[in-house]
Amino acid sequence: MSARKALVVWGGWAGHTPEECADLFAPWLESQGFDVVVSATLDAYADSDLMASLNLIVPIWTMGQISREQERGLLAAVRAGAGIAGWHGGMCDSFRNNTEYQWMTGGQWVAHPGGCVPEYEVHITDPNHPITRGVSDFTLRNTEQYYLHVDPSNRVLATTEFDIGDGVVMPYVWTRTWGEGRVFYAAFGHTHKDFDVPEAREIVQRGMLWAAR
Repeated sequence: MSARKALVVWGGWAGHTPEECADLFAPWLESQGFDVVVSATLDAYADSDLMASLNLIVPIWTMGQISREQERGLLAAVRAGAGIAGWHGGMCDSFRNNTEYQWMTGGQWVAHPGGCVPEYEVHITDPNHPITRGVSDFTLRNTEQYYLHVDPSNRVLATTEFDIGDGVVMPYVWTRTWGEGRVFYAAFGHTHKDFDVPEAREIVQRGMLWAAR
């Protein structure tokens, strides 16, 4: 049996450390038996032969613009069954003018109240899903929380709370489907240093495996 194939695409705003995140997770995917292609250009999404061969797509690209051909290639690949798994701004603060992309991901960044905060909690709300089973609530420090617009059809696995107004419970880890493809997203991961927290890293690693067809 040939190895499953993953595409990691990194770039965009450097403040989210996209290259460092690619360097963290691409070797791990290889250790799990994936043939990994790493690209620093969105043109990979327009390569129809490459996209048709994929089991998993890992986008690490904040803001920026995507061409119509690139977006069409990405959405079609997921709709046809390639999984997509990402985190923080690398997936849900990308291509702010592309609403169909946002529909596929299940959410879109709106704000990070308070900027960099000393610490906050991530609460596991679905302990029966294979991505979160056995994972405890955990704390992230010296990083940012995300306030997002979120699709109500998502299956929410974890939340966080904002101490603003009357308080906000924000979906923070979720899964969904897009056509035949599985979609995983975690809103933490402001930089690669968030993944020094074992629970944060474990959830993303499991999310990639869950999403891959």
